[in-house]
Amino acid sequence: MHTLFLTNTFSKEKERFVPLHQKQVTMYVCGITPYDYAHVGHGRVYVCFDLLYRLLRFLGLNPKYVRNVTDIDDKLLHKAAAVFGDKMRYPELAEKFMADFHIQTKKLNCLAPDVEPRATEYISEMIAMIQTLIQKEHAYVVGSDVYFRVSSFPEYGKLSHKKVCDLSAGIRVELNEKKEHPADFALWKGAADGEFWKSPWGYGRPGWHIECSVMSLANLGETIDIHGGGIDLIFPHHENEIAQSEATTAKPFTNYFLHNEFVNLNHEKMSKSIGNVITLGQALIKTNPMVWRFYILQHHYRMPIDFTEEGLSGAKVAYQKLVHLTSAPTLSSQELLKISAENTIVYSLISALCDDLNSPKFFGILFEHLSMIKQDKGIGGAVKTILQTILGLDLEPLEIPATEEITKLLQDRDAARKKKDWKRADEIRDQLKQCGYEVNDKKVN
Repeated sequence: MHTLFLTNTFSKEKERFVPLHQKQVTMYVCGITPYDYAHVGHGRVYVCFDLLYRLLRFLGLNPKYVRNVTDIDDKLLHKAAAVFGDKMRYPELAEKFMADFHIQTKKLNCLAPDVEPRATEYISEMIAMIQTLIQKEHAYVVGSDVYFRVSSFPEYGKLSHKKVCDLSAGIRVELNEKKEHPADFALWKGAADGEFWKSPWGYGRPGWHIECSVMSLANLGETIDIHGGGIDLIFPHHENEIAQSEATTAKPFTNYFLHNEFVNLNHEKMSKSIGNVITLGQALIKTNPMVWRFYILQHHYRMPIDFTEEGLSGAKVAYQKLVHLTSAPTLSSQELLKISAENTIVYSLISALCDDLNSPKFFGILFEHLSMIKQDKGIGGAVKTILQTILGLDLEPLEIPATEEITKLLQDRDAARKKKDWKRADEIRDQLKQCGYEVNDKKVN
């Protein structure tokens, strides 16, 4: 009944999604490198792909969702050396930051992936893939390092639309560099004897890109239906995944690539160098997680978000209007589909989400008809079910924080109502509404 359209990064065009694996849609999303606390940009990535996962489930496409963990990486090693004075204590940092990541994404009501593989669990499979690439002359050994030979893969650049001949510009080649071409990338990084893992080329560890090719192949097969991540991963990470995967299997790596845009903070790009990074933990202590999730979903995943306090305050007010739908009954999938076939509003809401995850269009339709939806329990139940099941919004009333400002307003309003100063009470109620809170009054004797 509902047709799903997605914008494929390969073509940058909206296409009808026709999964090749009819029995189960496969979905791989690049996870975090746990060398620090996850930030609000990470939050956006996993809220967006949680929406897709929930929608695929609702449409009966039985998705298998894999999200990896890069628990061995240069950044993780450097952080361990800085914190402990010993880079080999990197697993301790990885565990700490992964635990926090799980706490924060659970607060955001993101469903856990079906599989969450860690890079360190697939070292033998990575070595096997690298050996295959060497045998096929797509890779070469330099000492205890191994590099992918970009010139051996004619389609290199088909995702990012970059040309190999242009990739030398701006790439600094160190004097000790032995790569055949500046664009060649590391599959295996050699290390001192006894460090990390033993391989046919000596001790070492995998490069960044090889892990995703191996973990997606091991868990989802040779061709993935959907591969997702932030827009910053298009090049070089996803481009390199394509090259090494297709050079290994001689089959398409991914049918659809989806990428979400950045989160900017107060009109500036979020960057550690200028100190404007907000962690998820910091954001979700200050703001109700459902308001934050709603704020993310007010924006299309392919458009940048300029994160501001004003925008967040507006989202709080708008979200509060949806909470009143909790009185409507929750419907089963069958009941929801039946109403969708009969009611144009419900049909248009689901169709908006099927239109390349167009959540802004969804909310535009919803708020346009909100008064009527609240009056009809059947439609209200359908909308409540969509919001909770597909959008992942729990619709719980917002707790009023015990700030001096809010507490004082509530006290003043109670005093005004006891004096039967209804004008003043209404003025304060409007002030509270501007702060994002609805007041439900009890009768005053």
